[in-house]
Amino acid sequence: MPELPEVEVVRAGLARHVLGATITAVEVLHPRPVRRDPRGPAGFAAALAGRRIEDARRRGKYLWLPLDNGDALLGHLGMSGQLLVQPKDAVPERHLRVRIGLEGAADPFETARPSPPQDKDWELRFVDQRMFGGLSVSAGGAELPPEIAHIARDPLDPEFDDDAFVAKVRRRSSGIKRQLLDQNLISGVGNIYADEALWRARLHGERAGDRLTRAQVRELLAHARDVMNEALGQGGTSFDALYVNINGESGYFDRSLHAYGREGEPCDRCGAPMRRVAFMNRSSYFCPVCQRPPRRRAAGTARGFETRRAALAGSVRADAPQPPR
Repeated sequence: MPELPEVEVVRAGLARHVLGATITAVEVLHPRPVRRDPRGPAGFAAALAGRRIEDARRRGKYLWLPLDNGDALLGHLGMSGQLLVQPKDAVPERHLRVRIGLEGAADPFETARPSPPQDKDWELRFVDQRMFGGLSVSAGGAELPPEIAHIARDPLDPEFDDDAFVAKVRRRSSGIKRQLLDQNLISGVGNIYADEALWRARLHGERAGDRLTRAQVRELLAHARDVMNEALGQGGTSFDALYVNINGESGYFDRSLHAYGREGEPCDRCGAPMRRVAFMNRSSYFCPVCQRPPRRRAAGTARGFETRRAALAGSVRADAPQPPR
């Protein structure tokens, strides 16, 4: 699934090439990608026609294009979604689901946005093989779509609160990787980059948050930022043809991974064979030497402690001098 760096690469591409463009027509070729829009396919198309794109923004893995009337085109790539800027007469992609005609868009194959925009007709195309992603029009969502207001800021957001994040992590007993994937706590850190950040921090994903020091959590957060910024610099991570930028080009960060997808290969730090374990219907990759698994907490430890304390209190009461009868 595309993660924050991949989505940011797409957002940046949209910002360079569709800002100021006017939507001339919308064609929904399959209803599933617009299933979250209460207007239905026809209403979705009507809500976009004639609107001008004002910006390209992102919260975690969600993208939105603010429109000139205060609404927004909200999108999520899901597992295989692609947003491509293509010439109107380009051959339709096999899994093309929605096509949005643009007037005034810039050539996506130009390194800088030309001024004035070229006269060629362009389309913003939503291509999605598995159709877990989708598009919708968010009423009044130009500043922040209410549909995603509950999602936390991501580590690359200038307004991300490091202190609050550290405090929340250390109050929870759940494993640190599970917390990194909690979009209500921190957004944009997906499975790949969580494994990479944990490897760099020498932390096992099952280490409980309340067993980590403030320094450890801060170091992990710094590594998460570093790995995502490095991925941004290489256009994201592509393991197959499903993730591409708006030009249809793949990223190259998969060649720099230290943990994810490297089961059985030697750890780049100590040489021990990397391991893979099942995790939340996905896979986790780690070094068994550099990232030692935590010792299991005894089941019912807290309950057992309370029981022993109550028994001890009863024993003390029983041993206390009894008043004369």
